[in-house]
Amino acid sequence: MVDGNRPGPVLFLGVAPEVLAAADGRIVAVGRDAVEMGAGARVVELEGRVLPGLGDSHLHLRELVRLRLDLDLSKARTAAELLRRVAARAGRLGPQEWVVGAGWSGRLFAEGVTPSRRELDRAAGGRPVALLSRDEHSVWASTRALELAGIPWQGADPHPMVVDRGPDGDPSGVVREAGGAFLRLIPRPPAPAYERELEGVLQHLSALGLCSVHSMDPPETYFALQRLHARGRLPLRITYNLPADLMEDAGRLGLRQGLGDPWLRIYGVKAFVDGSLGSGTAEMRGGGGVARLSDGDLGDLVELSVRTELNLCLHAIGDMAVHRALSALRAGAGSWPGWRPRIEHAQLVDPSDIPLFREVGAVASMQPLHAPADREMADRLWTGRTGHAYAWGMLSRAGVRLAFGSDAPVESADPMLGLEAATGWRSRAGWHPELALTWRQALLAYTSGVALAGGVERQEGRLRPGYRCDLTVVRDGRVVATVVDGVVRSAGPDPT
Repeated sequence: MVDGNRPGPVLFLGVAPEVLAAADGRIVAVGRDAVEMGAGARVVELEGRVLPGLGDSHLHLRELVRLRLDLDLSKARTAAELLRRVAARAGRLGPQEWVVGAGWSGRLFAEGVTPSRRELDRAAGGRPVALLSRDEHSVWASTRALELAGIPWQGADPHPMVVDRGPDGDPSGVVREAGGAFLRLIPRPPAPAYERELEGVLQHLSALGLCSVHSMDPPETYFALQRLHARGRLPLRITYNLPADLMEDAGRLGLRQGLGDPWLRIYGVKAFVDGSLGSGTAEMRGGGGVARLSDGDLGDLVELSVRTELNLCLHAIGDMAVHRALSALRAGAGSWPGWRPRIEHAQLVDPSDIPLFREVGAVASMQPLHAPADREMADRLWTGRTGHAYAWGMLSRAGVRLAFGSDAPVESADPMLGLEAATGWRSRAGWHPELALTWRQALLAYTSGVALAGGVERQEGRLRPGYRCDLTVVRDGRVVATVVDGVVRSAGPDPT
């Protein structure tokens, strides 16, 4: 971290607008007022345009850490290259140790060709192998891994699991919507290694210009974040959302939205209504996809949300999943002052459902970089519906509040890339340009929208007196400094 001490007021000069921060890390004045009121303040010289601190409303810290500890397959250009990497890793392991990786894409395979467990068997010498797909909704597994995970060799797939099978009915290698069956078997990295890599991930996110992130992660990540926080090692603010299967336990402990402090706080719970576009499991109007939660399950979650005062962050990608999620939220709308549920991704929204967002008070938590990454698949699988896919402009014009993020590591966590995808990309690509946003609209979704989606819109996300002094400084389209709580946390090249 840079400039880690804050002995008193700080005046940020050389930037437009200038900003004066008090010793408590809040903004005192902006622009000419900051210069006039800043006599005697310590001066920090930066250069560029000051934006309200950029945030990310949805990412996965555990997966970002695992990419540092396990095989990162996101840059493999062919299936053969991927298998060579698996073989190289297996050669350094014992005969029963797991080969674990993530980031592979179906684009590595020719049309009609599916990943085979036997290829992994050969590459890894019979070891258990579990490779999480880029969208995190499919696992490519070896025979031994399938056996250890208890994947049924014949018969019906247990809900919500979808098992790819060969002509003989046996699993062929890919299992969809069943990542937990494998993750529970994979040994966790030692706590010191996990915390070290987690700190490296956070430093990288800070260097990208992020002042706050919303984490969708398991409890071990929250534990590690608490340990880093206790040592003063958090370079940015983190809003944590726990898995929905722990919601009752959280309620029994009395945890509720807002527990924590401005650096690390709890907001709500993440639950999956459906699967994903890339894995073919997004739940669609007219049939298709996987409904991971029934209407009854959704109703129970809403009731529990009201009782525990933990907001729901409902993963819903297909238009039917979005419809069912919004419909279920009607039962809890406005039930407590902090009620602010979120629809995560909302990649395909039927126009008839748009009024429901405002009716139930839901935020659309979306990831602009999904659109350029998914365009080809969306055109192929959502034929005739892409006019309301990744529909930021349509939602914004209807008064729906947007909060933008990345879903990293599914997409890059770089918010500058996300801003470009939300604004100029559609026109250049010739893909429904009417769904793009203006720069100001996109910036609001990355700043005040992220704050709104975390329940801190009166504290963060704006360049106003009284708000926390979180700033992203950009020059020539690049982030040159990140300021959180009035302190420069990152400046210059990304340390990672």
